Amino acid sequence: MNSITGTYECKVDAKGRLMLPTSLKKQFKSLEDGFVLKRSVFQPCLELYPMKEWNEMMLKVNKLNRFVKKNNDFIRRFTAGVKTIEVDSAGRLLIPKDLLVFSKIEKDIVMSSAINIVEIWDKGLYESAIDNATDDFADLAEEVMGNLFENGDGIS
Repeated sequence: MNSITGTYECKVDAKGRLMLPTSLKKQFKSLEDGFVLKRSVFQPCLELYPMKEWNEMMLKVNKLNRFVKKNNDFIRRFTAGVKTIEVDSAGRLLIPKDLLVFSKIEKDIVMSSAINIVEIWDKGLYESAIDNATDDFADLAEEVMGNLFENGDGIS
């Protein structure tokens, strides 16, 4: 999978189930492979990894030397709350209770593409995060992307 595109507003039912938007489902090569759902490292949201993407991430993590304390601490925190989940016959994902609590998801959510994964946010927290980042985004974009095309083979 190269990338996932789109931002979708959805609802979670009382049992923590959410219906995957049709246009998002079409972007996944296979729903049968399942997904991994985990806490985000930097934000109060969840990250939905297609299983192929998760396996590629785990190949990188598995290269870390577990006899280095920082590596071991990172692995523990990175994998905290990780759950394997599947799409049910009705096209829904079940968000486990502990991950609902972590992300403060109650009903209205936003599913937002983040290159090869999907972030799942409480709608209010998502809007707040986007609003708070507006002032700094121009500086951030320049810092992160500003030197990307120095070799002359890109666009600017």
